[in-house]
Parts: sequence; C-alpha cells; structure tokens
Amino acid sequence: MLKITDLTIHYANEVILDGVCLEVGTGEVVSLVGPSGEGKTTLLRVIAGIERAESGSVSVDGVDVTHLPTHKRGIGLVFQDNQLFPHLTVGQNIAYALRGKSKPEQQLRVNELLALVGLEGLADRDVTVISGGEAKRVAVARSLAANPKVLLLDEPLSGLDGELHDRLLRDLSTLLAQRNTTVVHVTHDRNEANQFADRIVDIRSLHRPSRVVRIATDDLLSLRMAVLRDGTPSQDPTYKQDDFPGCVHLGIYENAELVACSSWIPQAWPLDETRPAIQLKGMAVAKHLQGSGIGAELLAAGVRQSEDHGAHYIWARARDSALNFYTQNGFDVFGEQFVDEATGMGHHLVMKVTTRQP
Repeated sequence: MLKITDLTIHYANEVILDGVCLEVGTGEVVSLVGPSGEGKTTLLRVIAGIERAESGSVSVDGVDVTHLPTHKRGIGLVFQDNQLFPHLTVGQNIAYALRGKSKPEQQLRVNELLALVGLEGLADRDVTVISGGEAKRVAVARSLAANPKVLLLDEPLSGLDGELHDRLLRDLSTLLAQRNTTVVHVTHDRNEANQFADRIVDIRSLHRPSRVVRIATDDLLSLRMAVLRDGTPSQDPTYKQDDFPGCVHLGIYENAELVACSSWIPQAWPLDETRPAIQLKGMAVAKHLQGSGIGAELLAAGVRQSEDHGAHYIWARARDSALNFYTQNGFDVFGEQFVDEATGMGHHLVMKVTTRQP
C-alpha cells in the first residue's frame, strides 16, 4: 500500500532523513519510535507532501505521489496539536475536508463521521469549548472524511491523562481496524505503540547504513595533522585524552582513505559537572570534502552514540572558524573567546543538550 524509497532530506548541514526506506501493507498499523530529532515527524510530513525530500520517492497503492500536492495523495494526517480551525464549528471542521461536494453530501458524511467517533449531536458545537479528548476525535474524523488510503498520526493522543488516553487509544484502534485503514503512527510512548501497532519500527533502523566506523588512534593522526595542525605552531597531532577510558574515535572512509574523523571523550561539561557529558575533540574533514555534508554525517553519528551512552551534554572547544558548523548543527556558544595554546587560534566553548537531558 505505502512504499517509501531512499528518502533524503537535510536542514542546514544536518542530515534528517538519510536514504529512508519503509513499506506498509494494506490495513497494517506501523508505529515509528525513536529519540526526538531523528526525523519521525519529518518523515510523516514528507509522506503527506507538506515537505519535499531532496531525493527518493513515495508511492500509495502502486501510484507514485512524490510530486503530487497533499490533497491529491489520498493521505490523511492528524497532527499532535490537532490543528482545528477555531472559527469553525465541529461539523464545519470535518466538512472542510469535503470541499467540492454538495452541502447535503457534506452533511450526511459529517453525521456519519461524528457517529463513528462517538460525537453524535456535536456538529454545531464551537471547537473552542470542547474537551481535549473530543478535539482529538474531531481531528481523527476530519482526517477520515475524504476516505484516505493512508492515515498518518503524529502523537495524536499526546497531552491526555492516562485513563482518557487509554480509552481513546482502544477506540481509535477498533475504528481503524474496522475500516482496514493503513496507518503510520508516531509516538515516544513504547507502551502506546505496543497496544496500537501491528509492527513497531525504530526510525533509526530505516536510514541508509552508516559509513561511520570506529577507528584506532594511529589511523587518524595523518588526517588530524593535515587539517588541524596545518598553519599552526604545533606539529603534534596527538591528544592526552586519546587513551582515556571510554574514548571513542569515529571516522568515515572513501575509497579506502580516511576523510573524516572525530574523538568522543567522557569529560564533564565545564559549566555543569553534575551530569554525564561527552567532549568532542579533533573534528577533522579532508579539505576537498569540507562543506559536503560529511562532517554533519559524522557529527550526527557521534551525537547518537553519546545519547545511547546516557550523556546529557556534548561539548567542544571549537575554533572560531568552525562556529557556524556547530551552531547549524544544534550547538550553543558559551563564554568569551579564548586562544588555544597549541594552535594560537581563537576558540569558544560550544555545547549541545541531548535527548537524555531531563
């Protein structure tokens, strides 16, 4: 029913979706899980046609819809915040998806959908005075109004208390099963996914296999020398932290040549030593590939690894010439400029809060 092939999209220099592939069968409910910032909502928006990927394709029921506008894809979408129109009634919100049909047809369909979601008699109700649970039901009814072939749910029950959440989840599951609706559902709640989905997929498993590998200290010294010591007084590419317990070196090879490297060291963030942190050091990309996105790819892999190991902060002493790279990839700049003794160059502290941060 739904087939996603090699979808790729970047924001600034950060890779959000990297060769993502996914197939969902007719009537199947797939829940996408994984950390924040891994592209779950972005994937839904690309499937719906709200955002365009740089490459790849989306097909629905065997038809390529990659270049079709949202309203011609046969896809319904329920957002986390419902996105109901506050100036319209409950019935008018649902009927909005039925534009082009006659008023009698719209009214009949609205009444059918209200009955389907358990809101009979509320067509004329102001949406600003209905409860949170009722608003969720209206959003679902509107998404089903045009009989979509695929329904996309972006945390549709977020913000509801436990009992109401569980009841609506059961109702929604029953409703979609009765209609044999194909569903892609995004959630951060594994329990919700377990109750709702036929299949649970971690968004990280859908990306193109990473080129990033662990490397030994000796493997990266030449690249450090060529990139990080060029034009500086120092001719020593080693760091005292290279052999620290827990230090991990990551690299990317092209044609058997190391073209990017970085080192990730368990080291307290100087401005808050109470929480686990990782220091990023020795970020180097071969000069002919700088600006190509390979640095962002390596950085993203290191961030994911650090999060998996429980780090709350990732920080670095960044050269001023590299500050744009770090800020474009989610790092904040702290404090005054300082001059590094080894290079004689201006630096700033930069830090990124991870998804592990409470």
